[in-house]
Amino acid sequence: MRHTLAVLVENNPGVLARVAGLFSRRGFNIDSLAVGRTDDPAISRMTIVVEGDNRTLEQVTKQLHKLVDVIKITDVTEEPHVERELVMVKVLADRAARLEIMQIADVFRAKIVDFGPKTLTLEATGTEEKINALEEALRPYTIKELMRTGKIAMLRGAKYTTVK
Repeated sequence: MRHTLAVLVENNPGVLARVAGLFSRRGFNIDSLAVGRTDDPAISRMTIVVEGDNRTLEQVTKQLHKLVDVIKITDVTEEPHVERELVMVKVLADRAARLEIMQIADVFRAKIVDFGPKTLTLEATGTEEKINALEEALRPYTIKELMRTGKIAMLRGAKYTTVK
């Protein structure tokens, strides 16, 4: 099972390396990792997606709590939450294909962020499933470059993972 963890950490140099190193040393694979500062510049938030059973999750959580810079860990997997990914994808787009690609972009609510002589670059946000479907729809047009941010997640409603 894939677990989504919201991890609040002190915004210090080397924290990301220590967290990634912990996963590596323990043999846990990170499926997705997104990091950014919060509304408090002293705190960053990591959204980590890790594959494993409940025992694996328990080990990961215990090891993360041992790191000095970790403030709070929340498993949002089973909680009602909103999740999104960002993708940028560059596809070959000759004159004949441009209209079709623009129609695909419209269906997926993607934006065209660059219009080159032979390529179009699209940007889209959505669930992992939506991003996968967009990628599959564009595959016949020859994807030249693709970059996904990884999942970010936030609890729905009045629940929150911040330290307040």
